[in-house]
Amino acid sequence: MDLNDTNGQESPSQTAGPYVHIGCTPNASGIKGVWAQDLGSAMVDKDTSGDRITIRGSVIDGTGAALTDTLVEIWQADAGGICGANDPRGPGDPHFSGFGRSAGDMETGEFRFDTIRPGPVPSRDGGLQAPHITFWIVARGINTGLHTRLYFPEDTAAHANDPILSRIEHRSRIPTLIAKSEGAGVYRFDIRLQGEDETIFFDI
Repeated sequence: MDLNDTNGQESPSQTAGPYVHIGCTPNASGIKGVWAQDLGSAMVDKDTSGDRITIRGSVIDGTGAALTDTLVEIWQADAGGICGANDPRGPGDPHFSGFGRSAGDMETGEFRFDTIRPGPVPSRDGGLQAPHITFWIVARGINTGLHTRLYFPEDTAAHANDPILSRIEHRSRIPTLIAKSEGAGVYRFDIRLQGEDETIFFDI
């Protein structure tokens, strides 16, 4: 491809490839000494405000098998609903990153995030979006990263007024976005790429 070509054509896409973990999560891949810790591996510290939670899950293909080469990233608001240092409402919690990255376990495919329960964030219409976490998923065979959301099972009242959920035509599929509680502060969120219970993905 001519790098001097300025006619605006889109560059060809490609899958994440087998080296995505080496480049993005070297410590998780067994490569030490590159960084003290992988970017996104620690979202909280001892001074982070909010309720601590753990999110676990797997990315599951159309046959029902968990993928073992996934890379999952999340973005979320802090406990007060502030989305990072550039949020016009304020800088937010300085002890919370708002960003996490987890490589799927090479044996089980499971990802894990230790984070805090996010607060509701404003919507463009002046209302509030229900507390949620945005997910981005890549793996070999996925040409374009997939975007979805996790909502919490306790927030059914807020779900009814959420402007994003209200735009989903097939209401029966909304449960694919709701995490399952596994006990105090622990949630399970399996992401299904195909099949009857395929997770809703967003075109953003």
